[in-house]
Amino acid sequence: MLDMKKWSGDAQKLFYTHLLLIGVPTIFYYCLRLGGFNLVDVHMAIATFFLFSSTVIFVEGTSALFRRFAVETKYRPTGKVDRLLQFIKSKLGIQGYCLPISKTPVPRCSFLVAAYLPNEQDIILETVQHILSNVLRPDDGIELILAYNTPVDLPIEEDLKLLAKEHPELRLLRVEGSRSKAENLNAALDIVTGEIVCILDADHHPAPDCFFRAWRWLEYDYDVVQGRNVIRNHDHNLLTQNIAIEFESLYGVSHTAKSFLTDSSIFGGSNGYWRASVLKRIRFNPGMLTEDIDASIRTLLSGFRIVHDRSIIATELAPEDFHSFWFQRKRWAQGWLEVSFKYQRRVWRSKKLTLRQKIYWTYLLYYCVFYSLIALQILPLILSLFLFYGYLPPSENPYLLFSTIVTFSSGIYQTLVTMRVSALRYPTFYFIQHSVLIFLYTILKNMITVVSLYDHLHGFNKWVVTPRGIQRQRKIAMQEATILASSTAIRTTK
Repeated sequence: MLDMKKWSGDAQKLFYTHLLLIGVPTIFYYCLRLGGFNLVDVHMAIATFFLFSSTVIFVEGTSALFRRFAVETKYRPTGKVDRLLQFIKSKLGIQGYCLPISKTPVPRCSFLVAAYLPNEQDIILETVQHILSNVLRPDDGIELILAYNTPVDLPIEEDLKLLAKEHPELRLLRVEGSRSKAENLNAALDIVTGEIVCILDADHHPAPDCFFRAWRWLEYDYDVVQGRNVIRNHDHNLLTQNIAIEFESLYGVSHTAKSFLTDSSIFGGSNGYWRASVLKRIRFNPGMLTEDIDASIRTLLSGFRIVHDRSIIATELAPEDFHSFWFQRKRWAQGWLEVSFKYQRRVWRSKKLTLRQKIYWTYLLYYCVFYSLIALQILPLILSLFLFYGYLPPSENPYLLFSTIVTFSSGIYQTLVTMRVSALRYPTFYFIQHSVLIFLYTILKNMITVVSLYDHLHGFNKWVVTPRGIQRQRKIAMQEATILASSTAIRTTK
């Protein structure tokens, strides 16, 4: 349930942290300018930071344009020029891996759907029915385990029991005492029977052929396959439209390219396909805010392999209001911080990872964490410059001009690449709109990251469920209160 006290507290943290990170440096830089320092070197250092990030975006976008996963044939050039071009592309990381048709039948498969029913009771039935009705089944069949927790009995549970009677492959597992998704999943792992296990959140609808596409990788030495998550309610409002394009950039471009360039990827918490034996060994840590990233790191450190395949699609629901978005992204950001501080040294000491993979994970864990803090320093520099001159003088430094152009164009380029790989899914104006708003959207996410860092340093690490809309949360709160009051009355009577 949405807690307005928490939101008020976060607003205070936002003011405090940005006063500390922007206000104080602005005064400091202004005093330095008064002392005769022009701070060009500081500006160039921050510009270099932006330039590096933008270069990564250009490399990822270009690689993703040539990425092809899970195809049935492997192209073999015959001419000398073609072979040379193929060799150059492979070295540059723009030649997609090609896998042949599966040689063996897809084995028995299992879905593990984790849910917190008071929050997701309005959507869980639709998800279960979608899986039972649409997913193609291997010869050995499938099972669907719904592992859920709820503090009170809910009417939706009776509907689920009726559905389970009609579909023996549906197994209901109410995890008593559970307070997290990780605990629900761990309980389900004790009873799962499939050789391939797909983990889904309560709002995720997988594609019919998901297991058949994933098997192409699991059959050839990979242990985890992460699919592509697509926003289903993208047309709800401006926020969901931008989240939809953001997700396409992440799953269709960035994760795809990183997987190709480093032969490594992450399990994103849902629409991930595991070898059951590996998943039972790794399991999930209930003490982590992002149990999926924690599991990803432990999987790779154990010598197992993760690959990203953007052709395996599952749709999901984006947060529909700002409050839900804020708490979701703050948990994600703080979860990444936890994983970064816990595993970075182990990544560099690992004998299971290649040098390229170590650099990749250092970029994901540390560089992206500190990016928000360093990127913010451009604002104090500009503000102090304005206070010193009374206006913003045009820069004559060609390096600063070049880095500015590259930085702003990288976001546009990434959006254009995203449009290229997913143009059939959304209206064109979504992409144009995202290109215009991407700078402000990035600032917003950086602000959230800063607040999450504040929480992490102060030990505020309570897991907060992403609310499924304000009105729905109020309805759930009233329903829980009514049921709890009734239960209390019954106990008192007895």
